[in-house]
Amino acid sequence: MSEESDNIPSVVALQYDGAQAPTIIAKGKGAIAEQILAMADEYGIPLREDPDLVTLLSQLELGTEIPSNLYVAVAEVLAFAYMMSGKEAPVPDKEPKQT
Repeated sequence: MSEESDNIPSVVALQYDGAQAPTIIAKGKGAIAEQILAMADEYGIPLREDPDLVTLLSQLELGTEIPSNLYVAVAEVLAFAYMMSGKEAPVPDKEPKQT
């Protein structure tokens, strides 16, 4: 996801494994944002622009799971990414883990 404010790009990258809430794995503005975007392009990671969501997510620390009040917005982004990549979203294991 990316945002541009006064022509300075801002980017937040998320990771989702289907077992936990999506996690912020990278974020940055300016040159760092450009590096993140270049890596996404290199690896064929779909991008979606949502300036409002980027503004909210960029306030969180790296490694932080997204808060529950952003689940719907992030789910829309993830659905878009899976659709664009032709992959299926991971399905959480519904079986309780035995310890």
